[in-house]
Amino acid sequence: MQEILTLLADSNILFPDPEKALDEPDGLLAVGGNLSIDTLLQAYHKGIFPWFSEDDPILWWSPGERMVLHPDQFHISKSLLKLLRKSKYQVTMDHDFSGVIHHCSTSRQRQEGTWITDEMMAAYIDLHRAGYAHSVEVWHEQTLVGGLYGVSLGSLFFGESMFSLQSNTSKIAFAALANQLHQWGFKLIDCQMHSTHLASLGAVTMPRQEFTGYLNRYCRTTPTGAHWKKAWQWIDHQQ
Repeated sequence: MQEILTLLADSNILFPDPEKALDEPDGLLAVGGNLSIDTLLQAYHKGIFPWFSEDDPILWWSPGERMVLHPDQFHISKSLLKLLRKSKYQVTMDHDFSGVIHHCSTSRQRQEGTWITDEMMAAYIDLHRAGYAHSVEVWHEQTLVGGLYGVSLGSLFFGESMFSLQSNTSKIAFAALANQLHQWGFKLIDCQMHSTHLASLGAVTMPRQEFTGYLNRYCRTTPTGAHWKKAWQWIDHQQ
């Protein structure tokens, strides 16, 4: 195990083997580099993601155990199912990516200080325009009240962040995402770091080596019929 972090160049970036990530803090692998589309895509293909605060350099992570969700194993609680059945909400995909990521940033800033900096927002908006980053939006009376965003590569979705302005609207977005990805034949949703909230929704931990196997098998496979912008409004069809 390496004892010091890899310092990445500003350009021509080559990430180290994720198995060289630190044990403490868990998964910290490298520092520096940039947030260009090419760099981010290289990172995600290797199971690496950026996560840093406003005053930090860019930090890159690959935790020893990954929190993941198989799309067909999303757990809908009785209370969430009841909410879905009488829902006044509508769900769309890729209709307001910028709005979702800005709300995610603002929400986290209120809770714990955001890691979704202006630099990160600009990078993922570029990734969205390039067709790799996607959003799920939850609407109430034409107002955006919940959602999530992440990166889609092949048959894998890498979740980044979600927000709720009304109770459980992020769960509605996650349920809609899992349902749609299951229909498209996606194999896995990467949730990155463990949390009891994610575990309650059906996510489980997966060792890094097993997760790397999924990356090698499914990052370049083409899901069936995936068209984010035209994804059907899942909540309406559950009523």
